[in-house]
Amino acid sequence: MESKRDTRGFAETISQYLTLLEQGDTEGIVALFTEDAQIYSPFLGWMTPAPFFTKVREASGQSRITPIDTLVSISGNARAIGYFTYDWGLKDGTQVSFDCCDVFDFSDDGRIRKMTIIYDTYPIRVQVGDKYQ
Repeated sequence: MESKRDTRGFAETISQYLTLLEQGDTEGIVALFTEDAQIYSPFLGWMTPAPFFTKVREASGQSRITPIDTLVSISGNARAIGYFTYDWGLKDGTQVSFDCCDVFDFSDDGRIRKMTIIYDTYPIRVQVGDKYQ
């Protein structure tokens, strides 16, 4: 099924999000989201963007993000997935690397209204524990 929705903006927003995430720019990231946006994290559950990205920034040290692909809904939904490798550096110097998919649902104005983070938490929990505490 061919989508009639212009999805180029989704890929641009995801690219901008990944750049800001790597930089730890919480304010810049939050500006990409709607005021009522929700984020689901495997570690933290449902949260709003500002507190979630503040927790990420407080737990993180130098990190690197390597984009792998951006996948766009073919059924016409305002949805796209950012697939990337996250070389996550933590404040205590621990380094962990994992592949991640962030599923973005977009509002009519092109901002992110919901983001669902998907990755296998088991290897990370074994290696580093819960660094958000």
